[in-house]
Amino acid sequence: MTYEEVLKAVFPLLDSVDLASCMAVSKEWRDIARDDYFWKCACAKRWPSICKRPNPPTVTYYKLYRTCYKRQNHRTLLPPRLSFDDLEFFIDIWTEDRLIFSEVVPGPVFSPGIPPPGIRDMLGFPLKALEDKMTLPVEPRFTVPVSQTVSVSVLVGRKDSNRVACIINKSLFDYIDRTSYRAMAYDYLDISPAYPFNLGIRAWISLLFMEDGNEGDIDVYGIEMDFSDVANSKEEVLRLLDILDWK
Repeated sequence: MTYEEVLKAVFPLLDSVDLASCMAVSKEWRDIARDDYFWKCACAKRWPSICKRPNPPTVTYYKLYRTCYKRQNHRTLLPPRLSFDDLEFFIDIWTEDRLIFSEVVPGPVFSPGIPPPGIRDMLGFPLKALEDKMTLPVEPRFTVPVSQTVSVSVLVGRKDSNRVACIINKSLFDYIDRTSYRAMAYDYLDISPAYPFNLGIRAWISLLFMEDGNEGDIDVYGIEMDFSDVANSKEEVLRLLDILDWK
């Protein structure tokens, strides 16, 4: 068996990564490894149905693999351009036409992470499950009659550029989960037109409460916000905030 015949017998047994590595050994190996039969074998391992056609949907199976294969190694993402030190949040809550909560919250206070002790002690969830949430203790607490309509607005400001973006605009707390003691509202984020494929992302905000002594009232001790549709870490939240439609 010749040297070339040995390579042609071995190459079909290799996975795509090893086959690609062989192409870097020498010009002779590259010319042999470019044989489309070997790349058909690689495609058959990854997408078996695509090889049921008599011909590849692209010019060659090698081109098909290069087009569709995504590297499995995790790339190191660039750090977010924003910092919570650059941000401040403007939170307003109404019952019908009466303002019951209005605060300017510094970014570091409202950044994702393990909740502060005042909230941590009352929540019955594992801390690990809360590390992507933005939580704020409410002092003094306020009471909300569940019979009334309650709405919320949240703006975020950038201190580095004096610009503002809307996160939630007069959304209603129209769902109360008494098993987790949360009243929830959401709104769709206004994303910059420069990112047209990032639409339909929701911001969720919850009132954390305890049952009040008066039937039908809830005693609010905290506020929680998250972007769990797409952001599950502090860095991902910052990247999401960075692409808002800042004015």
